[in-house]
Amino acid sequence: MDRMATTDEKAALGYEQARDELIEVVRRLEAGGATLEDSLALWERGEELAKVCRHWLEGARARLDASLADDTKGSEPSEG
Repeated sequence: MDRMATTDEKAALGYEQARDELIEVVRRLEAGGATLEDSLALWERGEELAKVCRHWLEGARARLDASLADDTKGSEPSEG
């Protein structure tokens, strides 16, 4: 997949949808029986799905960090 498709996919797939599809890709790879070409395609799909999940998790972490930073600023005693 090219860089543009990855960006579009990150916007289109939610975390849970990407995670569930990634789980299915892993199951299919672990089950074996796929041709080499199919296995490579599954692996590549899994890598893309992992990137989507990582994107969502990094965004969630940034939001939590920002919220915690705001809470810390609000709880500091004011000098005066």
